[in-house]
Amino acid sequence: MKISEQQGSNVSQNETIQVQLNGRDREIERGLTIRSLLESLELEPGMVVVELNREILERDSYPNVTVSEGDALELVHFVGGG
Repeated sequence: MKISEQQGSNVSQNETIQVQLNGRDREIERGLTIRSLLESLELEPGMVVVELNREILERDSYPNVTVSEGDALELVHFVGGG
C-alpha cells in the first residue's frame, strides 16, 4: 500500500488529481482550469503558452478548459528583457 505524500495536509486524495507538468508527475487540486492552474503557480496567463495533451491552447480558452486526471501539460513562460 502506497502512503500518500498529501497525508496530514488539508487536501485529501479525492480532491486532487495526477497530471504531468513539464515532464514531471504532479498532484494538483481537482477542478482547476488552465487559468487557475497558472495563477496557482504564480504565472501570468498572458505570458504563458500552454500545450495540453500535445495541442497548443488559445489563451482565451484558459478560463474555460478544466485540467483532468492524467493530462499532460507543457508550460512555456516568456520573459521580457533586452
